[in-house]
Amino acid sequence: MKNGLNKVVVILGPTASGKTDLALRLAKEFNGEIISVDSRQVYTKMNIGTAKPEGKWKTIDKEKKFIVDGIPHYAMDIVDPGKTFTLADFQQLAFQKIKDITSRKKVPFLVGGTGLYVWAVVDNLVIPKRPPIKKLRLSFESKSIEELLALLESVDPEAFVMVDKKNKRRLIRALEVAISTGESFTKQRSKSEPVVEALQIGLSWPLSELYERINRRSEAQWKNGLCEEVKSLLKQRYSFDLPSLSGIGYRQVGYYLRGESNEKEVLEIIKRDTRRYAKRQLTWFRRDKRINWINKTDYEKSKKLIKEFLQKK
Repeated sequence: MKNGLNKVVVILGPTASGKTDLALRLAKEFNGEIISVDSRQVYTKMNIGTAKPEGKWKTIDKEKKFIVDGIPHYAMDIVDPGKTFTLADFQQLAFQKIKDITSRKKVPFLVGGTGLYVWAVVDNLVIPKRPPIKKLRLSFESKSIEELLALLESVDPEAFVMVDKKNKRRLIRALEVAISTGESFTKQRSKSEPVVEALQIGLSWPLSELYERINRRSEAQWKNGLCEEVKSLLKQRYSFDLPSLSGIGYRQVGYYLRGESNEKEVLEIIKRDTRRYAKRQLTWFRRDKRINWINKTDYEKSKKLIKEFLQKK
């Protein structure tokens, strides 16, 4: 530890870049355990659309753990799709698990593509504790993205510049914070003193190859029962209004189930929207100059970086 900070290894990158497989190999090599930094894989009953790795719950040392290929995973498969899981919830859980993993002389690996989750831990982001305001949220739900953007620009110009302008849920949350607290949503991105020392490794692919991987995975997800997974969730009275079902894949299947698009059209929309999401992820990650980029899933380069990091006093 440096200045009392726990060391963590972060494996990040755009969707479909091979983070899961690489992280499993590295965790086995360095006696590690994995904390998922994926805002969708946290939900139960949602496996295909979230590309959740196949795992099983097992009791180890009197604690139930989600095990993937022999490696314990945390912040994965733990929240009912009807429940709310906030950034603050994730941050608290991640810090707790990092402390626990380190206390057992193991290496915490943070693995995933949700940038805000990564930064919440690496930069110890100050997160507004203001809970969602139901009446305020309902008033925003009926508005279009264009209307929400206009409102956000007027009440919180700082957040307007920073926020993902295509993510309605994030727009609504930014408005909630700004209106209910009188403070800019960008305060969520302010940093406190670090509580971890992090090595960040990013997986870099040529866009053409990454897009092909996305296309193949989208086709496999559809073939493996994505539509049936969504139908099952709807039968259990979960709805597309929930944050859990707002992710790519799930909301697009809704077009098909409502008869707004046919199977071929929906699959192409899923591919297109996933490619766009991957490009946005890369744009955000590239801004962080602390990330060590490797070519595709270069295991030897990753292993060298981690070995040097863990040996460094």
